[in-house]
Amino acid sequence: MILNINIDQESYALDVPEQLLDEAADFFVTMNADMDKGWQMGRFWVESPSLEQRCQIAANKLVDAFHNENKRMFYLMAAYILKTMPGIKTVTVNLEFEIDDIDFEMHVA
Repeated sequence: MILNINIDQESYALDVPEQLLDEAADFFVTMNADMDKGWQMGRFWVESPSLEQRCQIAANKLVDAFHNENKRMFYLMAAYILKTMPGIKTVTVNLEFEIDDIDFEMHVA
């Protein structure tokens, strides 16, 4: 599955193996359990992150993994976004803004 990622002015088309979405299911359960406890999103504490906010958290982690050259985490976060937001086309992250400004574009039916 392809996830388009825009980080500032750079664009990437990440080909995430579909089997990774299934193989990482236990990892995703752990991620969701952590987020169920609440999450610091920029300046604000979010008691119960929505699905979109969970994907914003994952996108933020994806950018961190990209900058740290952690390929495994980069793919896991992309897989989490694809699994959590079926129909996602593009994630846009502007590093000058807050985490809740991360934008998602969906495929048009």
